[in-house]
This record gives sequence, C-alpha cells and structure tokens, in this order.
Amino acid sequence: MSGMTLSDEQIQFIESGVSISVASRDVRRVPSVSKGVGCTVAGDRRQVRVLVDAAQAGQLLQDVAASGALAVVFCLPSSHRTLQLKGRDAREVALAPGEGEVAERHRQAFAEDLLPLGYALPFARATHGFQAERLRALSFTLSDLYEQTPGPNAGVRLEPGP
Repeated sequence: MSGMTLSDEQIQFIESGVSISVASRDVRRVPSVSKGVGCTVAGDRRQVRVLVDAAQAGQLLQDVAASGALAVVFCLPSSHRTLQLKGRDAREVALAPGEGEVAERHRQAFAEDLLPLGYALPFARATHGFQAERLRALSFTLSDLYEQTPGPNAGVRLEPGP
C-alpha cells in the first residue's frame, strides 16, 4: 500500500526506549529473528531504519538481502503496548552519521523503562547491548502496520496515517 505512513505519536513510540524484535525469512520461509537496538523514521513517515548488531543478526541480514522481507515489532515493557511494522523492500544500507548515538540513547531509554519493573540498571542496559563497530542499518518502506498490544485489538491492521 503506497500511502501507508506513521503518525507523530507512532513515530515517537517506535523511536523511544522500546524493545525491538526484527524478523525476516529465508527462501524456505524459515524465520530469522534478531534484537533491534534503535530505530529512526524519515521525514516522509514511510522510510524506516532499524539498527542491529551484526554479531547477533547474521542470518537475519542474509535473509533480508535475499528476500527484502522484514517485520519489526516494537513493545514497551512497562505497558505491553506493541506495534508491528512490515516492509517488502528491506535492504542493508550504510550507517548514517549519529546512528551510534541513536542506539546508545535507545539502550538508555529502554533501561529506564525497565527500572520501575524491578530490573537492575546493569541488567537492563545489557539486554540491549551492542558493539558500535558491528552496527548495521536496515532500511525499508512501510507496507503494513498492525496493532499488537495484547487485548481485543491485537492483530488489527491499522489504516494509513494522515
């Protein structure tokens, strides 16, 4: 769907300290999954970049290169609010200036969300650990958007934004 865009609120949510799970599949449709360590959305509200650590995402990077298929789930642990974004044209792209800082800010914000839940700061930060020299960026055009927060609306496809 060419008109699919994200709202300001959705962008703020996925660029915040949420848990990010990034998935693709190989030619046999066997899934590959990795943790994401940051996300940015372009000014057009359609182009999304998600950051992964290559040491943790080797199979995922191979699968994206072969299929272009990508599904990314964003979940805020303290509320369980969850959105899923999908793209069909995903590809690895060069890191943009400042994306290392994006990943570091994301790690800190994620840790801060976990602290009130009783997690110690070292554990909370470690769950989103990454090595800056291994960061890779995956870019895709938003094709589908789903509400995935547990409850009666989980799995509902959301309509294009403004």
